[in-house]
Amino acid sequence: MKNIFTKGFIFSLGMLLTSSFTYSQNGLENVIVERYYVSDANDAEGSIGVLPAGSVTYRVFVDMLQGYNFQMAYGSSSHTLSINTTSSFFNNEDRGGTNPTYTKTQAKNNTVMLDSWLSVGASCVGNFGILKAEDDGVANVVNADDLLLNNDPLAGIPLSVQDGLIAGSPGSFGTLGIDSEIAVFDATSQVGNSFSTTNGAWYCLSGAVGPDPLLNRVLIAQITTDGVLTFELNVQVGTPTGDIEKYVAKNSVGDEIQLDCLSFNSSIHTSIKPVLEKDNLLTIFPNPTHNIATININSVGENSNNYYTVYDLIGNIILKKKIESISGFYNGTIDVSSCANGLYIIAVSLDGTTLTRKLIKN
Repeated sequence: MKNIFTKGFIFSLGMLLTSSFTYSQNGLENVIVERYYVSDANDAEGSIGVLPAGSVTYRVFVDMLQGYNFQMAYGSSSHTLSINTTSSFFNNEDRGGTNPTYTKTQAKNNTVMLDSWLSVGASCVGNFGILKAEDDGVANVVNADDLLLNNDPLAGIPLSVQDGLIAGSPGSFGTLGIDSEIAVFDATSQVGNSFSTTNGAWYCLSGAVGPDPLLNRVLIAQITTDGVLTFELNVQVGTPTGDIEKYVAKNSVGDEIQLDCLSFNSSIHTSIKPVLEKDNLLTIFPNPTHNIATININSVGENSNNYYTVYDLIGNIILKKKIESISGFYNGTIDVSSCANGLYIIAVSLDGTTLTRKLIKN
């Protein structure tokens, strides 16, 4: 018989994860939703499961301050947690699961990498999930079935260039009170369009942190659907001093902190910071770098008047270079070998539109 949650379950789980409730600052900076991939007809035909062409794979990250850790995403009687789509969730029927338990070798097959699941940092066994913009392209998954090759500009960097996987040891995934609800993400495709809980959670008992302690971004879900994706999340994070902070999508009470970024609608994007769109247009890696950084620009239209400028922190121009005409995807390098160690600002101008990134030289 499956466990039935008592009214005080979420509080009890919180006491397991930490011992005190104090709130000194906001350790949860943002929720980042990345368009990971857009499926095409080739993917639909080769999928193990029902994958409509045009389906979008979204990845959801919690972005925390250094030293904080993700403890759980939860629903309670006053704060429903929900993930919904207007169509259905895609679940890959070969190796698919409610959390990413397939290996990186298995990820090479059919459309396993597009499976829908919940997570506490992992993207497959022995690998963290990271933003494609933070990936260096090393040991990239090469699909054995000639799938996942679509270069749709809405998804930014192609998976064949940077797959958003990096080797490491993510935290252990656990669930309480969502045995029935999480089945909508199991290995049968297109069986449901809603996951919600008012008294359950998925969690990492030891607290999950990102593979880069400075960025500290933890992947908590991947959802593939051809419908409009919406969610409302409630998140508990641990502080560097062993306390906790609770963040809710709406109707905060007491010490709870309400953040708009915990609500999302893929058709309008009005409730999320524009990290997704800009990260997909301009990426620089590795970051930090010792000498050479790669710069990727994903341009939806055609741009002819383009250049990038490297500034130091007091505004001096260190380097300026014209970029060839861009129509689609641009890949180049920035040589900072002659620069002193420190923080620099990279400004890229595309026909008058400027995007900026920070680059650390060490």
